[in-house]
Formats: sequence, structure tokens, C-alpha cells
Amino acid sequence: MADRVPDGPRHTGDSTGGLKATRMPRQLEPSRQSEDAAESLRELPRWMRLYFYGMHGVTLDVLLSSVQGVFNDGDPKLLGFSSPYLCIMHSLTHFALEKIYSQKRCFRGRPVVFHLVFYPSVYIGLQILIGNMNTLTEQVRVISGTQLVVHYILALYFAHVFHRGLSGLQYHTSCPADLQSKPGPQESAPVRGPPHSLPGFVRFLFFGMHGFLDEVVFTSIFNLVEKSDRALRGHTSLWSFVMYGSCSFVVEKLYLHLHFSRGWGTWRRLPIYICFIYTWELSWGLVLRQFDACSWDYSHYPHNFMGLITLLYLPGWVCLSLYQDVLSNVLLRIKCTKDVTDVSGENGEVNGQVEAKKKIL
Repeated sequence: MADRVPDGPRHTGDSTGGLKATRMPRQLEPSRQSEDAAESLRELPRWMRLYFYGMHGVTLDVLLSSVQGVFNDGDPKLLGFSSPYLCIMHSLTHFALEKIYSQKRCFRGRPVVFHLVFYPSVYIGLQILIGNMNTLTEQVRVISGTQLVVHYILALYFAHVFHRGLSGLQYHTSCPADLQSKPGPQESAPVRGPPHSLPGFVRFLFFGMHGFLDEVVFTSIFNLVEKSDRALRGHTSLWSFVMYGSCSFVVEKLYLHLHFSRGWGTWRRLPIYICFIYTWELSWGLVLRQFDACSWDYSHYPHNFMGLITLLYLPGWVCLSLYQDVLSNVLLRIKCTKDVTDVSGENGEVNGQVEAKKKIL
């Protein structure tokens, strides 16, 4: 018993020192986690940029052609046109413009020359090349003065808005901790999603542009099968941008809540997706019909309701719903940064690697 008395103080001192030793790493954990998060952020992968470039190019095609149709015909359906061929061409030309924009460092001290002369000239030349891709064996099409002005305005948009905005997007190479951990069944708090992800408005724009791409691809394949149109010309409507953007935005919220908060599997979530999509399409169709602006009519299809929805498209909606979850997981890994790397820096890339001290929105 006497031997245990002197051991007490020594044991207490050791435990205190042990507590101090164990507390130090805990104090360093937030900084280490922030450094690890910053180190895991990289530039957007090349395949992702090409995917986005093609989708963005299709959006510009639809926007310009629909505006032209409004001025010519005054059609409230706001139909616009593009094709998978043009989607591929836009991916390649946007990628080339990215490399051209990275050469801005060669014009240091002369930004006006780059932004107002050099870059617009390259952009307009590429757009003329795209416009004549289908007529290389025929007479070369000459653009009008109005088209030249539009291309110049778009070149300024690319130089001052598009590339700068894209340079602020970074990609998580590893799955964020928010996505790896799932709440237990006893937790009922609504999920808010991972912090620092893309703003809601940006996600809405992405889903709207993706809706354009979906409809252009679908209608082009339909025209190929039904009309043997090898040009693969597809169409959509400007109204579809709002429809797809808002619908996909809500479906993504359902995915975050049902999957991460409630732990529902894919096939349990799918019926809810489908019911919401059909309800959304029917509601928009009823509203647009009041203004003669509805661009679709399924009256000649079997199993249709009021010509606005049809079970014939059920397999397509199922596929898009499953793909929606994939897109949501990808978007959850994309972050917006306050301080973006200079695209004219030494790396010569539009999307540079984020430094450890950069703050994340």
C-alpha cells in the first residue's frame, strides 16, 4: 500500500501531460483538413471541360437561332436549332480558345490589343470555319455585317466573362467527406449538402444548358430514324431551358435529401423522380398552351394525356433520372474559389491549381 502513494502524483502528472499531448493534434486538425481540402482541389479535368464546352456551344446555337426566329416569324415557341456535330465542333473550338486565352501573358502591358483585337479575331475566324463546315465542297458562305457584330460581342463575352468564370472553378479529386459519411437512421435533420459547392444559380444554369443538349441529341436521333436526316439537326425551345433547369434543380434536392439524409436507394427514389418529372412537364405544357408557346404535342402517340405527356417516353425519363444522380455527384465535387489563379501565369492553363491559402466560397 505504501508503494502506491508516491505512484499517484507521478501518474497524475503523466496523465496531464498525456492530455496535453493528445490535445495538440486536435488543435491542428482544422488547419490540416483545410490544407488537405485545398491540396485535393485541382483544375477541371480535360474531359469535363470538353463536355461543358460542347454543352455551352449548343446553348449559344439555340439562343441565337431562336432569337433570329423571333425577329423573322414572331413565333412564341422560341424554337432553336443545333446538332451533335456542332456540339463536337464547339468542344474543340472552345478548347482551342482556352489555349489562345492562356497566351494572354504574351500581351502584358497591351491588354487592349489582346482583348479587343487579337482574341476577337481568332474567335470570329473559328466561328466562320464552323459555319462553313457543311459547305466546304460548295460555295463558301460569307457572313453579314450583323453576324460579324454578334460574333464580336460574343468574343468579348468569352474574353471577359466566360474564361474568367471558368478559371474560378476547381475540382475535388477525392470524394469530399460530406459525401462519404451518411447519417444514421436516428438523424432526421434535413441535409444541406456539402459546403462550398456551386451556388444554386450556377447549378440552375448548368441544368438548363444540359436540358438543351438532351433535347437536341434526342430530336436529332429521332429525325435520323424517322426522316433519315443525316445532318442530325435537332431542335429545342428557349422555354426548355427554364423547364429543365428548374426541374433538375428540384430533383437534385430530392436526391440529396432522400439519399444522404434518408438513405434511400436508387430504385426507391426513381418513382418519385418520374412522378415529379411528368407533373412538371404537364404543368408547364398547360401554361404554355395558353400563350400558344408549347413546342411539343404528343397527341399522335399512344398512352398520352392531353397531348402533353406520354408513357412512350418513360424509358427516356428513367435514363435521364439515373443520369441526373451522376451529374449531381460530379457537381458536388466542383467548387467556386474567391481567389482564382491568374490564367496568364506560368502554367499557361485556364484552370490553375489552387494554393493552400486560397479561400473557398
